[in-house]
Amino acid sequence: MRVAFHTLGCKVNQYETEAMREQFTAAGHEVVGEEEAADAYIINTCTVTGLADRKSRQYIRRMKKKSPGSIVAVTGCYVQIKPDEVAAIDGVDIIAGTNEKENILGYIESYKKSHEESDSDDNEKARDAERHVLAYEALGEYMSSGIITSMESRTRAYIKIEDGCDRFCSYCVIPYARGPVRSRPADEIIAEAKNLVGRGFKELILTGINTALYEDLPGLLQRLDDLEGDFRVRLSSLEPTVVNAGYVKGLLGFRRLCHHLHLSLQSGSDNVLRAMRRRYDMDEYMEIVSVLRQADPLYGLSTDIIAGFPGETDEDIAASVACIEKTSFCKTHAFNYSQRPGTVAAAMTDQIAPPVRKERVSMLIEAGERAQTGFAQANVGTENTVLFEERSADGNIMAGYTDNYVRAYAEHDEKLLGQLVKVRITGLYEDGVMCEPV
Repeated sequence: MRVAFHTLGCKVNQYETEAMREQFTAAGHEVVGEEEAADAYIINTCTVTGLADRKSRQYIRRMKKKSPGSIVAVTGCYVQIKPDEVAAIDGVDIIAGTNEKENILGYIESYKKSHEESDSDDNEKARDAERHVLAYEALGEYMSSGIITSMESRTRAYIKIEDGCDRFCSYCVIPYARGPVRSRPADEIIAEAKNLVGRGFKELILTGINTALYEDLPGLLQRLDDLEGDFRVRLSSLEPTVVNAGYVKGLLGFRRLCHHLHLSLQSGSDNVLRAMRRRYDMDEYMEIVSVLRQADPLYGLSTDIIAGFPGETDEDIAASVACIEKTSFCKTHAFNYSQRPGTVAAAMTDQIAPPVRKERVSMLIEAGERAQTGFAQANVGTENTVLFEERSADGNIMAGYTDNYVRAYAEHDEKLLGQLVKVRITGLYEDGVMCEPV
């Protein structure tokens, strides 16, 4: 059976798609590109915004049109939150919730077998989608999908360490989609890390729905520090709703941990943070920043920030812009607020008009670009380590990321691709810096 995958959303979804892909390969099926003709299409969905839902629907319809006789299985957060809506999409054969991804192979094989055995007339009839969606209350156990052996990048690999979230920010639907907090067994994580390092991966990215809620993150980082091999570790994110300056200070001693954290801000206004139920204020956030920058003035900080949250004023958005500029984020992911049914914020009466949200997100993006350039400029003249991962179309330039998450370019040298390379940063270049090996 030829099987294709399409993934939307976060790093956790990317990890889980790789786990499903490896299950199908191990069972003897052929995994093909997502735009190729296939016998089965598996769409791993996101529901963090309305746009994510729409993209999922568009892909489902496009693939069914490409291969009318194919099996279409839809899984992930969109399914978990809106199973009836997904099941009603024309062409969907199977829906599976967030805790059912490890069973998708069996569901598709069973579906294929049962429909091959039915008569041709019956095969032409419209059918209701098969449903495999657990209630929120049943999402209480960490469901292992085994140990993955690869990732598409071939140099960086995601390792999922945790699932679920219990913070319930007022705008966020993800806790309802992913369920309560569950930590992956540390021995399984270490076994996966050893395997990936042994296969040549140079960067391991620890990821989860709320990574900071892992039951013993410092202990896990120490075990990774103790492993043999030439590799580094990066945390995909830490939530200031969970950690404080003291906690973050304790992370500075791990030798393999990159000097980069994704620390979600969401707003630079205390008023908006309270309405978002974010559990910290700007003084507490900036205290974390201060601890990191005191340890390393070029510690890389990336962030998420929302424009147009209900009730947000001109003063509030100005505070967000000011925070971006003050903090010198190496990367800023700015988003329009998306009204998600079932959340507290969706019922707020002071929703911001779409044109205003669009204007404000542009302000955040522009501020983020200025901050990114400024942070890159501050790195010029310093030394760092770059994992070179790709080369330009003409083959003259190779690119990767520094330890502190600055996009770095150098003249192409085949033997350095896929390697951690000590470099000196010589100047600005495109969306990052130019460097040379030392």
